[in-house]
Order: sequence, then structure tokens, then C-alpha cells
Amino acid sequence: MNIADKNIDGGKAFDWGRTSADYAKYRDIYPQEFYDKIIGRGLCVNGHSVLDMGTGTGVLPRNMYRYGAKWIGTDISENQIGQAKRLSAGMDIDYYALSAESLNFPDNSFDVITACQCFWYFDHEKIMPELFRMLKPDGSLLLLYMAWLPFEDKIAGESERLVLKYNPEWSGAGETVHPIFVPECYKEKFQLVYHEEYPLNVHFTRESWNGRMKACRGIGASLTAEEIGMWENEHIKLLSETAPAEFDILHYGAVAELKVIKR
Repeated sequence: MNIADKNIDGGKAFDWGRTSADYAKYRDIYPQEFYDKIIGRGLCVNGHSVLDMGTGTGVLPRNMYRYGAKWIGTDISENQIGQAKRLSAGMDIDYYALSAESLNFPDNSFDVITACQCFWYFDHEKIMPELFRMLKPDGSLLLLYMAWLPFEDKIAGESERLVLKYNPEWSGAGETVHPIFVPECYKEKFQLVYHEEYPLNVHFTRESWNGRMKACRGIGASLTAEEIGMWENEHIKLLSETAPAEFDILHYGAVAELKVIKR
């Protein structure tokens, strides 16, 4: 499903379903510390019912499954949900191809609602009251994010410049460490109780970093097959000339927890 937003990539259409296979293979990369931040807040653990919006290939539910929560994952892309179901074989996780704006689970359904790498895509004025309604009275909205740091990490910076060569309007470039942005409308029914931003080193091989970059919105989700092929050839050459066989890429992680204001 094509998505176009004037505030994202200059309005250039993208479709995560086009890159689902690479997403499934190369974007399950969060280190344990990323998940420890969630557990450290006492969230998404045994006894909790959790909804993961924009679940993609189910990275969060699959990796958090061992902590005992009951997960539901939703995503606008049927291809992403197909990969999530395949990768979650044997796990009791329910997946649905639904946009965030069309969610209609019953009142007080969830202890936690998560949004990882996706919060900025949503129509917040529309979904905020629904998230409040679906959360239990003491529920939490948990926002999660991880990004490479192109100004501090040379390999990330050079890779990013190559994305911009093929997709100059890509707005995912130039990331710096900052708190997750929470739109003003959430103050009506939620209180920000915690946020943290922290450094992360994420390990890659040349192949897995090339795959990670190809599975980003600026390449695999938006370019033509011919453009993707040309970019990939250049990126593989760049890595062969500038990167060792294995390396760490400096990222940062961010977490924000919003609690339901008591009804």
C-alpha cells in the first residue's frame, strides 16, 4: 500500500510491503539493551496484554515474547503482516493488517500499547482518543526508536549520502540524538512520565549493513527496481573499499512512556 505524506520525503510515495523480505531478513537488529529498557520499566511482561502498532515484521512482539505478555501486532501492510506471521510460527501472537487509524479493539483491552519506529506516520488527532479508550485505566503508551548517527559514524554517514544521491528528498537523513516527539494533543489524556535517550553499538557485516540500508524507506520502500539495483551496486563497492568485514555502527535508542491520565 502506497503512503504519501507531504511532511515525509517531500511527499514521495513509499510502500513497506515492497521491502518486506529484506525487512524480515535485515531489520531484526535491536540489541538486548533496547529490550532491557522496556523490561526495566516493568512493561510488556507476564500478565500484560500488549498491542504493537506498526509492528512491521513483528520484531518487537517476537523478541519480547519470552517475557510472558500476550501480544497483538497490527500493521498497514499485508506483506509485513505476512512476514510477521511466518517469523512468529509457534508463538501465540495475533497479527492483523490494519492501519493505526482503523484500530477498534474494545475499551480497556490493553495494559500497554507500543509504537516502535512508526509513531510519526500516524494521524494523532484521530488515534489519540482511541488509544486512550483501548488502554486500561493505569495503562501505558510506550514509544520506541533507534537510529544510526551519521555525523558520529563514518560508515553510516557515507551510506546515508549514497541514499540521498538516489532519493534527495529522503527525510530520514541527518539524525541526531533527541527525545521522541510527542504531539501536543496527547497532553489531553496522557502524561509523559519517562523518557531516555542512550547510545547503542549495533554489530553488522558488510552484507547485513547493506541489507539494513536497502530495507530503509529511502531505498527499498520507494525506489524503482532499477534504482535499487544501481544503489546497491554502489553501496557494496563503497563498503568493500571503506569498511572492514565486520563492524559496529553507532546508533542511539530512545524510549518515552506516557501514562493514561486517570479517568
